[in-house]
Amino acid sequence: MERPLDGIKVLDLSRVLAGPWCTQTLADLGADVWKLEPPGQGDDTRSWMPPELNGESTYFLCANRSKRSVAIDLKHPDGRALAQSLADQADVLVENFRLGALDRLGLGYEELRARNPGLIYCSISGYGRTGPRAAEPGYDFAIQAESGLMSITGEPDGMPMKLGVAVTDIVTGMNGVQAILAALLARGRTGRGQHIDLSLLDGAVAMLANIATGHLATGQEPRRFGNAHPTVVPYQLVPSQDGVVALAVGNDLQFRNMCEQVLKRPDLAADERFRTMRGRVLHREVLIAEISAAFATAPTAHWMDLLRRAGVPAGEVRSVAEALASPEIAARGLVAEVADPRHGALRLLRSPLGLTGTPPRDPAPPPRLGEHTGDILRDVLGLDEARIAELGAAGAISQNPLGAAS
Repeated sequence: MERPLDGIKVLDLSRVLAGPWCTQTLADLGADVWKLEPPGQGDDTRSWMPPELNGESTYFLCANRSKRSVAIDLKHPDGRALAQSLADQADVLVENFRLGALDRLGLGYEELRARNPGLIYCSISGYGRTGPRAAEPGYDFAIQAESGLMSITGEPDGMPMKLGVAVTDIVTGMNGVQAILAALLARGRTGRGQHIDLSLLDGAVAMLANIATGHLATGQEPRRFGNAHPTVVPYQLVPSQDGVVALAVGNDLQFRNMCEQVLKRPDLAADERFRTMRGRVLHREVLIAEISAAFATAPTAHWMDLLRRAGVPAGEVRSVAEALASPEIAARGLVAEVADPRHGALRLLRSPLGLTGTPPRDPAPPPRLGEHTGDILRDVLGLDEARIAELGAAGAISQNPLGAAS
């Protein structure tokens, strides 16, 4: 079946999460992604375990499905020449090296653009390729702290908290996909590629969304609300008789339906203090006390049934295991089981991009280090077996037979 990015070739010089997340999505959409990794070591996340599956890092597995791995030593002159030749054939290059590192290797944007004017070159870094901190490395935890995201996450009287996943990496990877797709469209009109400069900090600050706009407009410092929402009430966890309910009441009609049909408290809906969203925010403490007292009288299942009948958005707090095994996820087919030469069968997430005419490809197992070195050098660069053997003997490349350990 046709994929949106069929025929697009991506040279992936990134590692860890933001860049690999970006290129994994491109692979999902049909691009041929060549993941270039150092022989004997590979992507840093290959060693990030536990958790692991038969000695293979599950962190690496999460961001590298449907790619091909080519193990090339960029410190070796022949290895650098191979990488340059692959860049000559690529439509897109994604990298997250330290500032200036690829320039010193002959793989910087200006040099590669002179060889391949249509190349779309996406650089991902902590603080961007310009500015006072361009040379510094950036990791998600520090970026969550410096962007303001951490300051608005956590209990009001507790410590600032990070999100449970590396959200600034993931969002920057998603931003990379958007920028690359836009650059491909622009290249279709102009014939020219371009340099894309993405930073984790930029993406994290942009994620502040309404919080940032509120501060810019009023000068007020946002505060933490725990699981509550600064401008939507009730929008938080509410204890039930046997657990908690995640209420997400987003408008006045939903609030009225909850009061009248679920809680059997029409007086709350009619109360002038609570009739509008603004009033509910200003009288948050009084309203939440009333709602909490009502929800404490029955179990979660009782409330969830009534809330769904009334059309009031709400959810149960699930564990990761419960979420992945839920009927909703099963119906959407988000978890795939794929054949794998090392593990027999491997359960992976599918792409969530729901294109119906040109759907994402079914996941292929993440590659072992150097699994496709020979294939890519033969198919893309046209090298013969003798030359590939010479490069291997010289230490410029390494190969890993299908199914061998990474």
